[in-house]
Amino acid sequence: METQTTMARQPEHAASTDAIRVAVSTVIFSLQRRSGRERPTVVIPLVRRTRDPHDSRWALPGGWLGTEENLEVAASRTLGETTGLAPSFLEQLYAFGAVDRSPSRVVSIVYWALVREDVSAQPAPQNVAWFDATALPQLAFDHNQIVDYALWRLRNKVGYSRIAHGLLPELFTLAELREVYEAILSKRLDPANFRRQVDSSDTLIPTDDFRTGSHRPARLYRYNHDVELAERGPLPQ
Repeated sequence: METQTTMARQPEHAASTDAIRVAVSTVIFSLQRRSGRERPTVVIPLVRRTRDPHDSRWALPGGWLGTEENLEVAASRTLGETTGLAPSFLEQLYAFGAVDRSPSRVVSIVYWALVREDVSAQPAPQNVAWFDATALPQLAFDHNQIVDYALWRLRNKVGYSRIAHGLLPELFTLAELREVYEAILSKRLDPANFRRQVDSSDTLIPTDDFRTGSHRPARLYRYNHDVELAERGPLPQ
């Protein structure tokens, strides 16, 4: 088994060591507010392996594809088993199948997902920990490469889709939206320029509600749900 979750499932039909095996893994992005950081951090959960190969190394959550399980269901299952959270966005990322990526021939169908909850408030299951997505240890197999590719996809999509909504609650302020962009892009954005770009995008709808607190009340917005989180083309939704 290339990757494992805290509720590892080994189907009875698992292929022999001479066959090409198919696994499903998921890169799960969320945001976490850490002390000493001005903006939230993009984080992912990893599972510590308890067997060879790569015993004790951290790896992406995943497992074998069941004979009666479609790919997206398998990805959702591994996400739920690892975090206990439901994804606000789930999309197939890529298929990784280099001959030397595993001692036995394993093709991994990798998904990437977003969860809205602040994971700092969620107890992690046994053998699972959340890591800064940009400062990972050496992972098992080719999982560092997979995470790098998923981050590249996330950063590219945030520029032309409303993918940031997958990390936000239903109602949010422009400052909170800007924080998500800054966390994903790892850079500060000028508030005035950001507001102008958002206003011209027609993706946000202002509400009559305000966020109150120690600062000046800030208007709450919601996304225009006629615009998809990301363009997925003519595939079944």
